[in-house]
Amino acid sequence: MGIDSSTPHYFEELVNSVSAIHWPEGLDVHPIDAPTGLAPNALAFAADVTAGPGKHDRGTGRLIFLDDPSEPAGWGGRTRAIIFAQSPIEPLMGGHDELAHVAWSWLTESLAMAGASYDHPAATVTRVVSVGFGELSAQGRGSQIEVRASWSPSSSDAKPHAEAWARFVLYLAGFDVLPDGVSAMGL
Repeated sequence: MGIDSSTPHYFEELVNSVSAIHWPEGLDVHPIDAPTGLAPNALAFAADVTAGPGKHDRGTGRLIFLDDPSEPAGWGGRTRAIIFAQSPIEPLMGGHDELAHVAWSWLTESLAMAGASYDHPAATVTRVVSVGFGELSAQGRGSQIEVRASWSPSSSDAKPHAEAWARFVLYLAGFDVLPDGVSAMGL
């Protein structure tokens, strides 16, 4: 992959690169406890979509960077970025097979737009359709989409990977990332 695994400050560089991010408007991002036992070093974030009117569930996400100088064989490199993103969708969309392909393309486009260099991408896209019965019949019918993905960043610069994740969480929830100083017009 071209990473100098012997760099003593590699993980510190990764952490510093993410700390330089200006998270997009409409997304509340905060650090969370990283999982333990998966790698010698880990960094994790959670995000909730706050864009749009009302106080309904709009979407959520998690981002974890695992760093292991031994470069585990399954990772294809020293670092693995792991994401989760979930958003409610219109019930009719839950039945469309194309939605999984669209979600995957949004993720790869987000990575490309951020200039993220990576290898070994992997993902699953799950669509859930639920119908409430009995005491839950008032819930009616609902749908959501979940994406679980991972890839191996090509350097200790995690900023483009984190920015791509943030953009993707917003896309999945039906919002776009607007440039600084630009506001969406209400209809």
